[in-house]
Amino acid sequence: MGVNIFLPAYDVGDWLYRYILPFVVIITPVVFFHELGHFAVARLFGVRVETFSIGFGPAIASWTDRKGTRWKISWIPLGGYVKFFGDLDAASTPDRQSAERMSEAERSVAFPFKPLYQRALIVVAGPLANFVLAIVVLTAFFAVFGAVTAPPLVSGIVPDSAAFAAGFKSGDKIFDIAGRHIETFDDVTAIVSMRPGESLAVSVERAGRPLLLHVTPRLTVFKDQFGEVEKVGRLGIEFRPAVVHYGPFGALREACHATWLIVQTTLDLRTRLFTNSAAVSQLHGPIGIWKISAQVAQVSFLSLAKLAAFISVSIGLVNLFPIPLLDGGHLLYYGIEAMLGRPLGARAQDVGFRLGLAVMLGLMLLATWNDLVRLNLF
Repeated sequence: MGVNIFLPAYDVGDWLYRYILPFVVIITPVVFFHELGHFAVARLFGVRVETFSIGFGPAIASWTDRKGTRWKISWIPLGGYVKFFGDLDAASTPDRQSAERMSEAERSVAFPFKPLYQRALIVVAGPLANFVLAIVVLTAFFAVFGAVTAPPLVSGIVPDSAAFAAGFKSGDKIFDIAGRHIETFDDVTAIVSMRPGESLAVSVERAGRPLLLHVTPRLTVFKDQFGEVEKVGRLGIEFRPAVVHYGPFGALREACHATWLIVQTTLDLRTRLFTNSAAVSQLHGPIGIWKISAQVAQVSFLSLAKLAAFISVSIGLVNLFPIPLLDGGHLLYYGIEAMLGRPLGARAQDVGFRLGLAVMLGLMLLATWNDLVRLNLF
């Protein structure tokens, strides 16, 4: 397009180390574990796996294992795929012409001919692997380093803030916002930051008695530690954070809670994309993830690991959306197959895949546009 996205004043080796390596370090394990989930369950059910690729495009390196699977590391690190025998392409489109000519022995190892429940489990295993990866990483992090957290107990009110106007007082304990249960201060931040200008019902406990308050978070624009402009909603409530250390089971519980919080935040953002134009600007594409990973890597490797966990959950969840081409789209087709007692017609599936491709390309273009705007290129 004739636009230089970034021209750092470093030599090539330093540029690769600072900006490319962090992105690859984050994306590669996330993609690998996602595809490994598909691969492992497919092998469990006797499906022949033809290709396991990390990245797209020409292979940097490849090898073939004893069961005939070709493993590839490719040049474009923006995803990956597992191709099963009986599929036409990496999107798991059934190869209908080849299916008609298959022998019984070939059908026994072809993905399209496996029972419905096995195909569904193979598909859902990818996103589930992303959730497991995130929980494992976060559990290890919390077990070793603990976490900075705070109970949802108000310790102070910023003068002339939204919370001040709504009648919050020091000592109030928040236990519900907009129908969502609150356990920590992070829960409050996750909900409020996404809803500037929106009236929220907040249930608090004051002096042992329940109280319902209504507050409208105020839009706050600021620059984070990396110079990124953030637009979020804020109440003006202060909490007392503390470092909490966990044993193995406590760390696992906190990791599950953190993972669920990421799921809620991601779902909230996707829902608000269709109801609030302000949420559109919060979408990040590959360029945005690349820049964030480079910035976080300059803080510490541990911060990069936590970012990888966040991205892993987000990718796993997005892949479950019922959009053809995604895992959720295949699950949608399988649900229809279960109701009809037969697979959806070939033409209907093809139309769905085309629509899914259009939706994904549209979202990708929108996210990339946001990334370029953040880089002040437009």
